[in-house]
Amino acid sequence: MRRRDRQITDPAAIADLLSRCKVCRIAVTDRQGPYIVPLNFGYQLSESGALTLYFHSAQTGRKLSALQACTGPVAFEMDCAHRLTAGPTACQYGYDYQSLLGTGQVRILKDPAEKAAALSLLMRAQTGRDFSFSESETRSVAVFSLTSTDYTAKQRGY
Repeated sequence: MRRRDRQITDPAAIADLLSRCKVCRIAVTDRQGPYIVPLNFGYQLSESGALTLYFHSAQTGRKLSALQACTGPVAFEMDCAHRLTAGPTACQYGYDYQSLLGTGQVRILKDPAEKAAALSLLMRAQTGRDFSFSESETRSVAVFSLTSTDYTAKQRGY
């Protein structure tokens, strides 16, 4: 990271950023070329700093096919707390934000209990509420995780 003065390293501040972001973009390359997709997500942040993101999707489509074929890391990015800052001239305008980006490994979840737990984390992150999922509900969607220890968080204006 070039601007170390903007880096967020405090685990509590990173957890706060994760709780406020609602969309994560995942970038992967498939046979058609680069592909980026915005997704709602749930997460777990371990005491060691490992971040696991959870997503769901339809059981068919380019996104799932690309992730199933992926053998290497994927990239991800999320941002929040957007605020335009005015200046006396156009070149003195700025944009405050908080962001987190990195790379990680994707794993398609198969076990119904693991899928239900991931979907519960996703719904908690998005709604603040707890939900439970039946086995038939978990079978109706694809669920995947992205685990990363290679990420950085940064901010401007906060």
